[in-house]
Amino acid sequence: MALSLSSFLNPIAILLSIWLVPTVVADTVTFDWDIGWTRANPDGLAERPVIGINGQWPLPLLNITKGDRVIVNMNNKLGNESTSMHFHGMFQNGTSDMDGPVGVTQCDVPPGSSFKLNFTIDQPGTYWYHSHSRGQYPDGLRGQLVVHDPENPYLGQYDAEIPLTLSDWYHDEMPGLIAGFISYKNPTGAEPVPKSALMNDTQNLTVPVEPGKTYYFRLSNIGAFAGQYFWIEGHTMRIIEVDGVYTDPAETDMIYITASQRYGFLVTMTTDSSANFAMVGSMDTDLFDKVPATLNTNVTGWLVYDNGAPKAAAALLDEFTPFDDMTLRPQDGMEILGDADLTVTLDLSMNNLGDGANYAFFNDITYTRPVVPTLYSALTTGANANDVAVYGEYTNSYVLQKDEIVDIVLNNADKGKHPFHLHGHSFQAIYRGPDNEGSYNATNETAFPVTPMRRDVLMVRPLGSFVIRFKADNPGVWFFHCHIDWHLVTGLAATFIEAPLELQKTLTIPEDHLEACRAVGVPVAGNAAGNTVDVLNLEGQNKAVAPLPAGFTARGIVALVFSCISAFLGMAVIAWYGAAPLSTAELASAKRFVAKHGG
Repeated sequence: MALSLSSFLNPIAILLSIWLVPTVVADTVTFDWDIGWTRANPDGLAERPVIGINGQWPLPLLNITKGDRVIVNMNNKLGNESTSMHFHGMFQNGTSDMDGPVGVTQCDVPPGSSFKLNFTIDQPGTYWYHSHSRGQYPDGLRGQLVVHDPENPYLGQYDAEIPLTLSDWYHDEMPGLIAGFISYKNPTGAEPVPKSALMNDTQNLTVPVEPGKTYYFRLSNIGAFAGQYFWIEGHTMRIIEVDGVYTDPAETDMIYITASQRYGFLVTMTTDSSANFAMVGSMDTDLFDKVPATLNTNVTGWLVYDNGAPKAAAALLDEFTPFDDMTLRPQDGMEILGDADLTVTLDLSMNNLGDGANYAFFNDITYTRPVVPTLYSALTTGANANDVAVYGEYTNSYVLQKDEIVDIVLNNADKGKHPFHLHGHSFQAIYRGPDNEGSYNATNETAFPVTPMRRDVLMVRPLGSFVIRFKADNPGVWFFHCHIDWHLVTGLAATFIEAPLELQKTLTIPEDHLEACRAVGVPVAGNAAGNTVDVLNLEGQNKAVAPLPAGFTARGIVALVFSCISAFLGMAVIAWYGAAPLSTAELASAKRFVAKHGG
């Protein structure tokens, strides 16, 4: 598959003007979206069903200006699946109900139902949008969002913008992949390996450029699993933004971008127009339990100076040497917040439960969606909304008071890398330990930077830790989760209920949001179990799968299951053999035995 950036952008511009943005009044931008199935073959290897908007896929690039009000009229035309929408990185200040994660701030929108999102964007930068229904967005319901800033401090230093996305891609639909992943047949929790990597939802992308000009690249990883190394041959990148936060310029030849992270960087073209240059995304195979021999882990595009010149294959690298994002400094010079009023320690582990499948845990609890969306519990339980018990035993919930300084200490007891996203905030990344360092040691506090990087997604290293800090100045209910979608569906998430009593004074849930719940019989009031009379009584709450029996290991329970299957098969063979009629020879042998031994 081959696609030029101009062919990627021009149809989108037409669609935006014709059918995706039928109404633009002053600073209100309205999108009318029918979410439904279509078909696509972005890697040229397999056509498959994908989830599109208004019959189109890839999804549109959304260009918004800081300060715009955005209205999305979403109609679920899928027929066989519920859906939702999250604008990733948006703080949703005052509009927590528009954030999108199912079970946290809303119900799934069932087939045939409509749902309106209505919020104002007051933060510039590079973002994306995606379904926040269980494991759905890798089936195609994700796209890039750019918020332009009339006061961008780097205005005048670039000539044009170039939007880019990286992603991994699967050939099978997610419901089937999830069923195979969360299974006793997969006791180690090996994640499905993608079939391809994509750049702007295609391969062999060409980007026309002009010698000597400087371009503002906006890069979003909209994938489900793989972090990617990214570089442009013969060019240097000057980072000026991460996850919507402007940074002091920092030069590098290579970036590592996890699933859901974003980078903005300036690239000045060479003055020689006689050659074209490869730009490469390379999936991080450290994340894969096994790398198939047929898998091409790279996706390549080209900066095209001359259409007549060859597009040479990218050179092989001996090693990856990406930029360390922890060294970035915010352009506004914001210093580290004061000492934490509350420290939340989350110990990450992976283990097996009683069904033999592998799950993810914080503090030995695997997140399980409550009966009532957590935001609705916060709004309908009165003064008890300040009591964390209201939100259930399986949601990893924490209640934050308004304007508290909060530290999240995350200790990773897993051998894998994990990118974590906090909804509703950009946080200060004040510490990240190296591989194999183990749990965070508070004596490292002297290493905290004076002006720490801020972003909304941070990766923890294998068997390492990080500490992030933020101010609880945005009343709402905010999800904190691993953005490897395989880990989210197995419970690697926590919930922060921020200033719930303040929230009760200011927020009213729209009727169409409540109707989405009622349409599928989900209660819209009460505690995590739907109890409105005694909100501290959690009888009827959704629970995690029961633990393995004492003394059993995952491999042991799998061996037991297969031993039982083998035993049943053996018994069936014996019964079948015993029920079969005797042959003439077998009957004669039996008569001789009786004559000899009596009977």
